[in-house]
Amino acid sequence: MANITLDKNANQGHPKGLYLLFLTETWERFSYYGMRAMLVLYLAETAMRGGLGFSKESSTLIYGYFTGFVYFTPIIGGWLADKYLGQRKAILIGGILMMLGQFSLFSTPQLGISYTYLGLFLIIIGNGFFKPNISTLVGQLYEQGDPRRDSAFTIFYMGINMGALFAPLVCGYLAEDLFAQKDATGKITRFAFEYGFLAAGIGMLIGQIMFNLLAQKYLGDIGKYPVVIDKSKGEQQTPLTKEEIDRMSVIFVITIFVTFFWAGFEQAGGSLNLYTKDYIDRVVFGYTIPTSFFQSVNPLFIILLAPLFAILWTNLAKKGKDFSIPVKMSFGMIMLGIGFIFMLGAVMERGGDIKDTAIKASLFWLVATYFFHTVGELCLSPIGLSMITRLAPVTYASMLMGVWFLSPFVAQIAGGYIGVYVETLGPTLIFSSIAIFVIFSGLVLFALSKMLIKMMHGRG
Repeated sequence: MANITLDKNANQGHPKGLYLLFLTETWERFSYYGMRAMLVLYLAETAMRGGLGFSKESSTLIYGYFTGFVYFTPIIGGWLADKYLGQRKAILIGGILMMLGQFSLFSTPQLGISYTYLGLFLIIIGNGFFKPNISTLVGQLYEQGDPRRDSAFTIFYMGINMGALFAPLVCGYLAEDLFAQKDATGKITRFAFEYGFLAAGIGMLIGQIMFNLLAQKYLGDIGKYPVVIDKSKGEQQTPLTKEEIDRMSVIFVITIFVTFFWAGFEQAGGSLNLYTKDYIDRVVFGYTIPTSFFQSVNPLFIILLAPLFAILWTNLAKKGKDFSIPVKMSFGMIMLGIGFIFMLGAVMERGGDIKDTAIKASLFWLVATYFFHTVGELCLSPIGLSMITRLAPVTYASMLMGVWFLSPFVAQIAGGYIGVYVETLGPTLIFSSIAIFVIFSGLVLFALSKMLIKMMHGRG
């Protein structure tokens, strides 16, 4: 591991490189979540109102496939970084491609719908280079067994959600308020989604400039070269040991379970987004909250709750009572299921699955849903990132981080189809089915936890 002595003496704090990665990820997530908050709305609105005019069913499917493939390409980008590029060069390539993708979406009104497809394609490819490698860099800042590692990933995860918090507010305000066309009564006649995409592209540009100007100063040579080049300087490649194979097996098993979590969780940008638009009372003190703003509720809860969870895990560890990785993740799945029970409350308040948009449900149900989903996410997602850097052999670190992101890949596509069935089968059946299934899956993972801990060989 190159140049790990950069912050060797910072025993009480974290390497400065962590905060550079924090800010870089903040801007990248600003770019992605700003676009994502508007995407299904952009697809479903009519052309006269600034959208592309797809049906709700088609919009949720396109959304699902797009967000799914965003999480498929990291396994390829991670492998290329491990073998040929190094993490830093992969992050540069990915950032540039995603920036160009956002600008392509911005260009659609002038150049045609083909630029929407080009933009989504570039974001998919760019994310494959960027996503696994910046997470791997966080782990490379710390020696194996460093007690600061879990705390570092909690801090890094807050960076992800700083971007996710402000992105829908800024991009949504530009698209649904500032640049939107309105009639004399203030009702929107045409959305300005293109300006939201423009802001997302500028955010990605800022992040890339900052990272490339400061990386050498704060990261040294960490992530600069692929592992194979470092090994050629003296280290010998050896076959994987049984312990390493066991640990890799744990990564694959937990990834399967986590897929069920993300399939439900990612309804936030699809079916829950559309349900909020049509059936949730968004008027607060006379102001109608733009639908895309609600994509900021989850990251806001993350920022508020993450420090409390970090303190909780630290205190439990000091007392020797910390939960294992599989147990924490099983808690996360159960919390997600409880969140969907609150969405059933919204459905019942409206009187069932009726499609009369004049009948609205209280905002409380939606906020409560996002709260429990956030608690579940904090038990699962940052713990998973830390798990990969603990369990993965160094020569496969970025690739196995890509394997971790295969879970959202499958989940996003499944989530797109779930969104279709919300329209055809009704939210009562769909929301209750998700709740029951993820709670059951969480209980199964809990039952398997002792076996998985044993296979981790002391790194659980």
